[in-house]
Amino acid sequence: MMPCHGLIGWARPLSGAMVAVAAVALVSGCAVGPDFRRPAAPALTSYARPSLAAQTAASNVAGGEAQRFVPDQELSSQWWTLFQSPPLNALIEQALKASPTLVAAQAALRQALELVYAQRGAYYPTIQASFSPSRQKASGNLSPPLSGPELAFNLYAAQATLSLTPDVFGGNRRQVESLIGSAESQRFQLEAAYLTSTANLVTAAIQEASVREQIAATHEIIAISTRSLELTRRRFELGDVAQLDVAAQEAALAQVQQPLPPLQKQVEQTRNLLAALSARFPSDALEETFELAALHLPQDLPVGLPSTLVEHRPDVRVAKAQLHAASAQIGVAIANRLPQFTLTAAYGGSSTVLTNMFANGNPFWSVVGNVVQTLFAGGTLRHRQRAAEAAFEQAAAQYRSTVISAFQNVADALYALQSDAEALQAAVAAEQAAKTSLDLTLKAQQLGAVTYLAVLSAQQTYGQALLTRVQAQAARLSDVVTLFQALGGGWWNRPDREAAPPTVRQLSERGE
Repeated sequence: MMPCHGLIGWARPLSGAMVAVAAVALVSGCAVGPDFRRPAAPALTSYARPSLAAQTAASNVAGGEAQRFVPDQELSSQWWTLFQSPPLNALIEQALKASPTLVAAQAALRQALELVYAQRGAYYPTIQASFSPSRQKASGNLSPPLSGPELAFNLYAAQATLSLTPDVFGGNRRQVESLIGSAESQRFQLEAAYLTSTANLVTAAIQEASVREQIAATHEIIAISTRSLELTRRRFELGDVAQLDVAAQEAALAQVQQPLPPLQKQVEQTRNLLAALSARFPSDALEETFELAALHLPQDLPVGLPSTLVEHRPDVRVAKAQLHAASAQIGVAIANRLPQFTLTAAYGGSSTVLTNMFANGNPFWSVVGNVVQTLFAGGTLRHRQRAAEAAFEQAAAQYRSTVISAFQNVADALYALQSDAEALQAAVAAEQAAKTSLDLTLKAQQLGAVTYLAVLSAQQTYGQALLTRVQAQAARLSDVVTLFQALGGGWWNRPDREAAPPTVRQLSERGE
């Protein structure tokens, strides 16, 4: 496509030279306005600073394995299978088939493509046919409209009309290009919806597993406190401790029972969320349940190369497509300031007898050319061009902001995984130390060697350490999901990628 830079000077009355140049422009297929160029990917070799290690810390607990960041490995399109959870795989399969969010995004893409096809229709002439039968009576004070003296007569007229607006300056081509950019944006909004839906499902499943584990931990703490209360009551009956000790232990038991109802509420609400995300109602029974022990922590994390992130992140691709659409709109605005050419041809026939419309001298035809140049519109067209240029600058700034945020998201997830591993390592050590301290304190309590304050302190310390360890395990799993989402979700490796709309994909690959 040949650009027509400098043709804006044509926005003045036509001359013979201008008509000649317009004919050349029509033949050469030029299009005014800037030709879109893909923004270059940032020349980065790493997502993070050298302080990020290539491998995380390890802990001697389920879900405490060391994780390795693998830069030369790409993410699978079905990344959730890395958690090795058949119930999770089944739930996501169900969600992808019935999600209203995905259905809406698919419909939006089809709409955008149809708008492209509709605008392409302006390349071709419009042909219309009409037939007008009528019964008329002319006034007797006027000359008879027919060659004979009849004043009342039937008149039949049929006509075919062809109209064409040659795309001399590429205004329609730029409009099609802009709509292709919009369709490309919708395509990657669909990919973003696909990624968000799967990420939300996995995160909700991890949340359910975490809450269930916290409930189990709370029951364990309640059981320890209950046994301690029973021992304290027996010692009170023997006169070994005061009633104050019993009351304090009863208060401690009530305190550790207090978090249980909120946790049970949270697990039920998470179940409702899972049902909604899988396109079901809360009243529908979910067969799938999730436990932390059944979710495998991925140890090899494929992070890919930083230079490919701008091609893999759906939000970056959306921003780039919007930038493309905004670039094309500049050409549309420029073309609207230049002469507009139209060609109309008609052929038909008319007669008072239906079968004679095209007999003898009844046929008629016409060919009409028209050139219109706006001479004055109060600056409307000029300001629309400036508005389009400003919109392009805005889209360019938004694109850069999206790219920077994309790299930040990946770096944040990588550092979070490194920190999560260290936090779990510390939580496991704290839990083990607290458990040892609690066991020794409870043995000493049986011998009457410690006060109830020491027992309560040991129980509270262990209970908090246990819940912290569970939350740290869940955090590692959740941040793996965050990393995979930040990397783009692996849609480019999906087997059905070739089923993507060919118009958008092929035009995008050619950079048109």
